[in-house]
Amino acid sequence: MNVLKRLSAVSMIAGFTVLTACGGNSASDNVTAGGGASAAPAADAPPAQSEPVTIEFWYGLGGKLGENMESLIQKFNTSQQEVIVKGIVQADYSETEQKLQAAIATGQVPAAVLSSNMDWARKGYFSPMDELITQQPDFNKEDFVQTFLNQGQVDGKQYFLPMYGTTQIMYYRKDAFEKSGIDASQLKTWEDLAAAAGKMAVKDGGKTTFFGWEPMWGSGNMIDAVLSKGGSVLSEDGTKVTIDSPEWIETWDLFRKWIHEDKTMRIHSGGQGWEYWYKTIDDVMKGQAAGYIGSSGDQGDLDFSIVSAMEQPGWAGVGEGKPVAQAIMAGIPAKAGDDEKLAAMKWLTYFTNSENTAFWSINTGYISVRQSALEDPAFVSFSETNPQIKIPLMQASHASAPFQDPTGGKINDALTIAADKVQIENIPAAEALKEAQQTAQAALDKVK
Repeated sequence: MNVLKRLSAVSMIAGFTVLTACGGNSASDNVTAGGGASAAPAADAPPAQSEPVTIEFWYGLGGKLGENMESLIQKFNTSQQEVIVKGIVQADYSETEQKLQAAIATGQVPAAVLSSNMDWARKGYFSPMDELITQQPDFNKEDFVQTFLNQGQVDGKQYFLPMYGTTQIMYYRKDAFEKSGIDASQLKTWEDLAAAAGKMAVKDGGKTTFFGWEPMWGSGNMIDAVLSKGGSVLSEDGTKVTIDSPEWIETWDLFRKWIHEDKTMRIHSGGQGWEYWYKTIDDVMKGQAAGYIGSSGDQGDLDFSIVSAMEQPGWAGVGEGKPVAQAIMAGIPAKAGDDEKLAAMKWLTYFTNSENTAFWSINTGYISVRQSALEDPAFVSFSETNPQIKIPLMQASHASAPFQDPTGGKINDALTIAADKVQIENIPAAEALKEAQQTAQAALDKVK
């Protein structure tokens, strides 16, 4: 990574340049190469302009998400002359964090990164933003969606700024539902969805050629379903890991059954970066599956003449779904220079202003982070003809908060391993989750 110029150093260099060019007090200093005296600068001449501060912004976004990010970076760079943002792309969020960890170790960090890690913030790897925020006159903290803004706080300080909100929603092919006589508005429970998937799935000689539904690889979709059933990761007092409760085991084993026994659903796993994600989307768009569970941010990659969107269901006898609504956040590494930190905050403030967060929502499907974005004329106009943009907002109104892992990620890691065992290896949920609970509980006991 190039060592970035700091504004103070540039200003000093610019000052020396002015002194050298304009000279001191002797007459000889004002003699030009042609022998004549140079004209003295006008008394009201504007001060020399400092060079802009160039910073790197790391983000793990592909496809149209990456294109929209680059569009806003270019828009910011042309909107002012103080900061130049260079976007550095990684394959996904995980790779961004891995590379950031290596950068922190060497001290050569970006000024801003689309990543957040509460444990790293507590260890001092990220810079608190509170003082930087006060230097942004148009920040308007109260206008942020407070549940998203609060997710970026650690021990009462703002360490991360929400760039956009996300929640996992349901996308389905309109023709597949119509062909099977299924009304999406009537799918209120996971039981309803499983029955519909069974009705729509097509099998030939014991092999499924058209899948009724495709959950997304990983623990996320199954955790959402557990939360909707009343399950929790920890006990109320925070001392016991509860991921082997009946709500967990029953829910995860249903996913295993739908994938491996009924074969009405399937997942794509592995691959580079977001490869598994886009393979899942392709199955639906190419007519190989009736629907899938994906991010609100997928909307920029979908053709809504073919698909439509609906909220995640709840469970019979329990109530409406309560999937997680999470803020995707950006941070400023502590080892960045002071001028780079200020430049980074200017960029993050710009990205999250009303117009730009509305633009991001319109073009990606992610949730705006400012309340005023909902009144943005472009957003209002778009939502009238594209009602799917409202689905994430509606779901977020009764969503669960993301789990904050007190072990620095070890509970989440245990769940990731258990999810692979259930989804890929067809291991019964009770076995996978009990093992995960023991691992997670040991990690929790250690930090408590």
